[in-house]
Amino acid sequence: QVQLVESGGGLVQAGGSLRLSCAASGGAFSKYAMGWFRQAPGKEREFVAAITWSGNTASTNHADSVKGRFTISRDIAKNTVYLQMNSLKPEDTAVYHCAARSGYGMFTTEPLYDYWGQGTQVTVSS
Repeated sequence: QVQLVESGGGLVQAGGSLRLSCAASGGAFSKYAMGWFRQAPGKEREFVAAITWSGNTASTNHADSVKGRFTISRDIAKNTVYLQMNSLKPEDTAVYHCAARSGYGMFTTEPLYDYWGQGTQVTVSS
């Protein structure tokens, strides 16, 4: 059973930065595709970024709303995926969840993921 634990959320002023981490355990991390999603109050959960890799080659995808500001990356040795968030805006305020599924591919919708973390709160003040 794969377990995902997010960390790194907090309160930051607009224009600031945060780095979220997602530590995975219980599975073959190198064989999983990973993603980040977020859910703001009163809104549906939305895709933020995804990463997949084959051998030593990683491919990434970012939602248009965060492209150029957020970067997803991974450290296989640490079984951890990161989301570096720069130039944060108040509209980035949400609970951020990481997700995982086995296999190779760029997955951008919730039903395609099998495992989810509990989430970490990010609040951006104006």
